[in-house]
Amino acid sequence: MRPFLYRVAGRTEETDATVTMTLEPEAEPVGAIGPGQFNMLWSWGLGEVPISVSAMSPGDSLVHTIRDVGGVTSALCAKEPGDVVGVRGPFGRGWDVDAAVGNDLVLVAGGIGLAPLRPVVHAALARRSSFGRVSLVVGARTPAELLFRSELDGWWHDGVITVRTIVDRGADDWAGNVGIVTNELPRVELDPGRTVVMVCGPEVMMRFVALDLVHRGVPANRIQVSLERNMQCAIEHCGHCQLAGYFVCMDGPVVSWEEIRPLIEVREL
Repeated sequence: MRPFLYRVAGRTEETDATVTMTLEPEAEPVGAIGPGQFNMLWSWGLGEVPISVSAMSPGDSLVHTIRDVGGVTSALCAKEPGDVVGVRGPFGRGWDVDAAVGNDLVLVAGGIGLAPLRPVVHAALARRSSFGRVSLVVGARTPAELLFRSELDGWWHDGVITVRTIVDRGADDWAGNVGIVTNELPRVELDPGRTVVMVCGPEVMMRFVALDLVHRGVPANRIQVSLERNMQCAIEHCGHCQLAGYFVCMDGPVVSWEEIRPLIEVREL
């Protein structure tokens, strides 16, 4: 429960309400973190929030992308280079990237959900020959809310992976697709028997994406989703993130659709 001190070493404004920060340890660092895992980030005097890692960085530095949605996240987003934050972690179960080796890989992200999937994209690019087709589908409310826009454009132009973007509402300078993420799924080439899928975004989006892909023949145990619940302790003690018999902070946030589908489909949960 003791936070480690980290200093903000770099800060990039991704959108009007989203910031990516690089953190360097003041002394002792937290343990090594993997794609899909998260840390609890502290803003002194306000509290802490769970934030997934958004890039795998060398050494002991951490990269987190934070959306301003409340008191703590607003304070974190306002931090400037040189400011100090607290870090607890790493926590949770991350993406099983090794399960995709030798298979096609489909990544589906909605909004801030691209941040936890970004390390998987980086891993796939670094080991490109280890995977078959790699497809990334990204959705956002508006073009201005698309994260990592320059990276998305670079991945699309390089053609090493297939990138599809779609927004709920277009803009005068937007020439891309308009609609919801599931509208793009029929355009993704699939070999259901050799495809691994990773999905992160709003829960309703993940549910419909998973159901669509299962309908197309992708086995439910080959679809990984990242759950979002109100995590406060991150060590399975407070119960805020409990989902039936699961504690998202420890048993997740990444779980297979096969194991979580019966719970996600219960509206009261």
